[in-house]
Amino acid sequence: MDENHYKALISIRFDRAKELYCEAKELVNMDCYKSANNRAFYAIEKCIKALLATQQMDVETHNGAVSQFNLLFIHPQNTAFTKEDYQKIAKADRIRNASDYDDFYIVNKEETKELLEFVERFLKKTEEYISKTE
Repeated sequence: MDENHYKALISIRFDRAKELYCEAKELVNMDCYKSANNRAFYAIEKCIKALLATQQMDVETHNGAVSQFNLLFIHPQNTAFTKEDYQKIAKADRIRNASDYDDFYIVNKEETKELLEFVERFLKKTEEYISKTE
C-alpha cells in the first residue's frame, strides 16, 4: 500500500468513527444501552485504526488494533495519548463484549454515559493527532 492509500484510510476510518459515535448517542437517547456500548467501542476502534494508518500500518482484528495502539502510542515520547486512555479502551472492550455476548449482563447506564464522554474526548485527541501528521 502506498502513502495515498493510507491517507484515504485515515479519512475514511475517522469519518466512520464519528458516525459510530453519533449512532451511540442516538441509541442512548432510545434507552438502548447495550447497543450504544457496541457502537461506542467500535467508534474507538475506528479511531485507533485511523491512528495506525498514520504509521502506515493496518491490522485485521480489533484486538490487534488495540495491541498495536498500545505499542505505538502509549509511551513517554508520545504525549497525545496516555495509559489512562489505554485503560479506558480496554474497559470499553470489556463492556462491549459483555453487552454483545453475556445474556445476563445488566447495563450500567451511567457507565455507558461515561463511555460516550470518553469516546468524545478520544475523537478529539485523534483528530488533533491526525491534523499534526498531515
